[in-house]
Amino acid sequence: MEQHFLDQHINIFLQNLAESKRPLDLSLSQYFRAHKNLGSTDRKKIGDAIYGQIRWKSLLDVVSPKDRLTFLRNINWDSITKDPSIPSFAKVGLSTFLYDLFVKNFGVEKTNNLGEILNGPAPTTVRANLLKTTRQKLLELWENKFSVSPTLFSPTGIQFHKREPLFSLSEFKEGLFEMQDEGSQLVASYIEAKPTDLILDYCSGSGGKTLAFAPSMQGKGQIYLHDIRLRALEEARVRLRRAGIQNAQCLHPNHPQLPRLIGKCDWVFIDVPCTGTGTLRRNPDQKWKIDAAMLERLIQEQRTIAERSLKYLKPGGRLVYATCSLLPEENMRQVDYFLATHPITLEKEPVSLFPKPQGMDGFFCAIFRKSPAYAKIPEK
Repeated sequence: MEQHFLDQHINIFLQNLAESKRPLDLSLSQYFRAHKNLGSTDRKKIGDAIYGQIRWKSLLDVVSPKDRLTFLRNINWDSITKDPSIPSFAKVGLSTFLYDLFVKNFGVEKTNNLGEILNGPAPTTVRANLLKTTRQKLLELWENKFSVSPTLFSPTGIQFHKREPLFSLSEFKEGLFEMQDEGSQLVASYIEAKPTDLILDYCSGSGGKTLAFAPSMQGKGQIYLHDIRLRALEEARVRLRRAGIQNAQCLHPNHPQLPRLIGKCDWVFIDVPCTGTGTLRRNPDQKWKIDAAMLERLIQEQRTIAERSLKYLKPGGRLVYATCSLLPEENMRQVDYFLATHPITLEKEPVSLFPKPQGMDGFFCAIFRKSPAYAKIPEK
């Protein structure tokens, strides 16, 4: 398709996105489904241009080119870097709020490095479903079909070096793998689930972490997935069936099984709502929504979720607190708050995973053990 027709699609999409509350990736997927005449090459060009404009919004707002598409296609990064009239936050594609927050927490050099990483392409990573196959078998199956390599840190991950139609592969439909970032795989691995365990994934979403740690239970024990988002739980049911996980069930907020789990669980996992600063290259539109009010609201929400989830643990049970945030306000400072306000102990040193170029996203994980003296907390 000729470039001016592609540019029309780009401008129409961006105009519609500005009037929508949907996330960028979901909106783009829906747009492509509605325009099936666009081939894979055209979709890639459109997607790259849209993500580029959104990633570099602060720079484009400062420079104010008449034609943003042409400007980004012909940008001279060396001249941008050396131009003293362009503010530092714009040069690294961040909002003033995020830039100042990153500098306060990490310093200028690390902030500039983060800006470069978070405005780069996100890797495509999958996790082998060990209930049905192994990573080695998938690597052997794909070695002559795709450009792939094993992930460096997760023993179950495979990285694709080019975009591929993964959801259309028979291996996906058969449940041999799931899409999952390497950092997310590592966070899930910190749940040392045993076949005898009772586990509550309290903020499960569509079940990505459960799908990762479930194979270690060998189809035994019991996993409960809970979330306030019913659509996410429905998607989790689909994914659990595809993966062949039979020792898990989904619980909506008013499910009668929830009260019966109080004081019974060996593990409670809370992947809490957060700013998502560790995954901004996947969701660049989120950069422009984060402000002081959002951060404060999320901090309070994280504390409420942690407090409510603790009552489900049995004495000596373990709570796994996880975010995909880079901010100490949502990570170590929350750990300090939990330790100061609840009779729990830190099981081991918390893990902070920073995003890597062409590698994992940013995540944080802390594991607590519940004291036998912990009092029951009423549901608020």
